[in-house]
This record gives sequence, structure tokens and C-alpha cells, in this order.
Amino acid sequence: MLEPPVEHRAAAESVFGERLALAGRYASLLATDGVVRGLIGPREAPRLWERHLINCGVMSEMIPIGASVIDVGSGAGLPGIVLAVARPDLTITLVEPLARRTAFLSEAVTALGLDATVTVVRGRAEDLAGGPPALADVVTARAVAPLDRLAGWCLPLAAVGGRLLALKGATADEEVAEHRGAVDRLGGGEPVVRLCGIGLIDPPSTVVEIVRERDVVAPRPRPSKRAATPGRSADDAGGRGSGKRRSRRR
Repeated sequence: MLEPPVEHRAAAESVFGERLALAGRYASLLATDGVVRGLIGPREAPRLWERHLINCGVMSEMIPIGASVIDVGSGAGLPGIVLAVARPDLTITLVEPLARRTAFLSEAVTALGLDATVTVVRGRAEDLAGGPPALADVVTARAVAPLDRLAGWCLPLAAVGGRLLALKGATADEEVAEHRGAVDRLGGGEPVVRLCGIGLIDPPSTVVEIVRERDVVAPRPRPSKRAATPGRSADDAGGRGSGKRRSRRR
């Protein structure tokens, strides 16, 4: 178990409560296997609690009790596994195209005892529109693309009335100004920049919230050649993934 630094312990306790030890086990996985397998940079290991676990965990204040969540481009499980640790009431699907990352995610979910609430799906978000998985109450993503592309991938995975919560950085306001027209065409409402974890972390986490207000029928993207090639792994083919899905049982 990787303990939070003294200066961040109070924030970690606030976010994870009685599951702080479980969060420490996940931090240890990131600092060891996550680094060895290239999912976390070596320089990030000393900053895991502040920059990754707490930064992602404070998003939970925006998610309703008992919500279903799809985490797009989950990578090493940020924010998806963090939210699963902090909020056992949530049902979470981790969507990730790369085989080596889904292998890590599946192993981490089992090691942390999260199989009952977390499912790992190997695939590209744009290939999953229409399900499975079922449309979610909340779709999360962490800095995987500009806001217009992110909304194009994520909003179709949210139920009408559901929300996209995109963890962004200092350019969030600029992205909202630049891409609000694209978001509207995709059926999203006015993007709103929220700050999470005020008083817990400095600076607070910046989250762009977009409500899916209406269902928009858009041309379905053509399947990639990788998606049409049976048995070819995403890592071998390169790019964002093969479009194939592998699910863990709930």
C-alpha cells in the first residue's frame, strides 16, 4: 500500500473515507506495474496522490448516488478506477482500446476486488455508440482530446439527460468558447466549467460539464481496418484500438 504524503492525507481521507487503504493499494499498483508497463511516467510516481488520485477523486462530488458511469479512454484507470474506489455505489464501465491497457485494468479491478461494480471493455468509444454498454447517466474522460472530438465520442454514450464530465486543464474556458457550436450540433447543452475539490487541492480540478439534451442522429463513422481484422491486437496495429470488446463480468 502506498500511503498518501502527509501534506495530502487530509484531502485523501476526505475523498476516499474508509476506503483510503484501498486507494493506497491502487496507488501502489500504479507506482509499480503502472510504471513498468508504461502506463504512468516514472516522474509521476511521487505525485500520484496529488496529481492523479485526489485530482480525479474530487469529481465524485458531481456524480449522483447510484449512477451508471462510462469512463472513456480509461488508460491506467484514471478517473474510472479512482471513482470506483471512492464510490462503491457507482456502476462503472472502463472503455479503452489498447490491449496492454485493458490487461492492466482487468488485473487491477480483480486485485482491488472491484469486479462487482466495474466492467472493462476493450474498444473505441465511437464504435460503441448504440451499445453495449447501455447508455450511462455520466460519461467521464480525462484530457484525451479537444472538447469537440471528446463530445463526439462521449455524448452518444450518455442517456438523454445524462452528462459528460471532462477533466480539463487551464485551457478549459478557451475550449468551451471555441467548441460550443460543435457541442450544440452533437445534442449537448451549453458547456459549463466547474471547479471540484475547492479547499482540498490547489488548484482545484477543472471539469467541463455538458448535459446531453437531445438525441442527434449522426453518420456512423466507418469501421477502421483494425476493427475489421479478426485477431489483430490494438498494440500491434497501432492507433486508438481494434474496436473489439472484451468485458469482465459484473
